[in-house]
Amino acid sequence: MEKTSDEAVQDMNISIVTPSFNQACFIQAAIESVRGQGYPRFEHIILDNCSTDGTVDLFKKYPHLNWVSQPDQGQSDALNSGFRKAAGEVIGWLNADDRYLDGCFNKVAEFFSAHPHVDVLYGDYRLVNEKGEILQWRRELNFDSFMLKYLHVLCVPSTTVFFRRRIFDEGNFLDTSYHYSMDYEFFLRLVKKGYKFAHLNEFLADFRWHETSKSSRAVEKQRAELKKAQMEHDSFLKSVHPRLRPVMRFFLMVLARGKRCFLKGIRGFYFSQWVRGAQ
Repeated sequence: MEKTSDEAVQDMNISIVTPSFNQACFIQAAIESVRGQGYPRFEHIILDNCSTDGTVDLFKKYPHLNWVSQPDQGQSDALNSGFRKAAGEVIGWLNADDRYLDGCFNKVAEFFSAHPHVDVLYGDYRLVNEKGEILQWRRELNFDSFMLKYLHVLCVPSTTVFFRRRIFDEGNFLDTSYHYSMDYEFFLRLVKKGYKFAHLNEFLADFRWHETSKSSRAVEKQRAELKKAQMEHDSFLKSVHPRLRPVMRFFLMVLARGKRCFLKGIRGFYFSQWVRGAQ
């Protein structure tokens, strides 16, 4: 008997990998956001770096989890271990203080099923505070390698990213020398190798902004690693004379910001016109 399109989509195995260290106050929401998807074929792998705040006791309440608590060499190392363990056709990266929104897995599986050439998928997200209260709704643009390279912020939010497992089967993993911009470096490397990125125009997850998060505590270190990755993977900037590189890098960043603002403005204009027409 031939499967319906919905059955075919839900046959896709999804693995979620979560690195963890002393996030007991948030990780239960992350676990529940995965379990509560109502998606039939998933696994949730958690790599915990010997947490001492009760995190491990939480894991024991969830028999469906595939977890381990042992020393690692940082977030990138933990994620790589999870990516190697993952059995799914599609693999998601969910940090312990973030959470997926309802319906996320169905939307991701449907998109991957309809677009077999896409290797990396990302969506929109909500910025929330430590209480889970919404601060901003963040809509991203369709993938643009120029903006990925030169924008002052990462335009592919890792909290909404899902990968085809072929990326890891072909030997691509995070660079463990990066601790703050490992996602940016990884995405640059994947683009350089020809993997295809796509944007799903749906809200998929909540990114939590709080005082103890790496994103808020180490802005300068994150920028330094971003610059390092950019210089490592951008053949154009490498070709520029060292004395001129800072000026050229700044110029390209301004162009990327301008392009992003223009495209977001255009989209906002057409959205407002559509809303008016629908009223």
